[in-house]
Amino acid sequence: MSLSILNNIPALQAENQLTITTTAANKSLQELSSGSRINSGSDDAAGLAISDGLNANVAALNQSSLNATNAVGSLQTADGALSQVTALLNRSVTLATEASSSGLSTSQSAAINTEFQALLTQIGNIGTTTNFNGTAVFGSTVSAFTSDGTTGGTVSIGANVAALTTTSLGLSTSTLTSASSAQTALTALTAAISTISAQRGTLGATVEQLQAASTVDTNESQNLVTASSNITSADISSVVADDTKYSILEQTGISALQQANQQAQTVLKLLQ
Repeated sequence: MSLSILNNIPALQAENQLTITTTAANKSLQELSSGSRINSGSDDAAGLAISDGLNANVAALNQSSLNATNAVGSLQTADGALSQVTALLNRSVTLATEASSSGLSTSQSAAINTEFQALLTQIGNIGTTTNFNGTAVFGSTVSAFTSDGTTGGTVSIGANVAALTTTSLGLSTSTLTSASSAQTALTALTAAISTISAQRGTLGATVEQLQAASTVDTNESQNLVTASSNITSADISSVVADDTKYSILEQTGISALQQANQQAQTVLKLLQ
């Protein structure tokens, strides 16, 4: 073997290998500290692209679930108000039935009608003052936009909440001042109760649909988070093993580089 002082090939080889080992050791330490296998695009370009796409889907699904939940709250507010309206209408039916009988004095009929008109006023108040998040509930369209971030995964779910007034219920001209007017009002009240019942049924069906959509979005989000985690998360046991290996290799690499540099010193002995 020829001896040269211009190039120390063993030292260069040892230094090159030590650089490779140090780079790998630093990467394993980065994975341990971050818990992620992919910390830059160079680690796994394809995996990073897939993971980022999945994370975008997850963001859309999480917001979609929240959209559906908000819509459910609005519709349940409307349903709760309509439940109270039904109670008021049932009381009105009792009054109308009582006023439909003959034998009541004028003052008694007036008292019954006063209570009846107060009930109708309260129904109108419920229709105008009920709101959700500062927005009027009745006479509006409640909808929820749900999406997984793709065109094919987009759905809009909602329902029209009819205006709630004595006019819309056909009760604006109803009175209980006489037996005949009370009987006419009783017919109108029966129809109004049917209208409210149908509206509540529609709202209830939409609430069920929104709740199902929210559940599906939540489950899909969880599955996508798992898929993304499988791609990006570091296998800690494997990384620890690699870190231990590279730590040992760094020590042996430094030792080898030191020995390679010492070999060059033998050339000086020829000059003695």
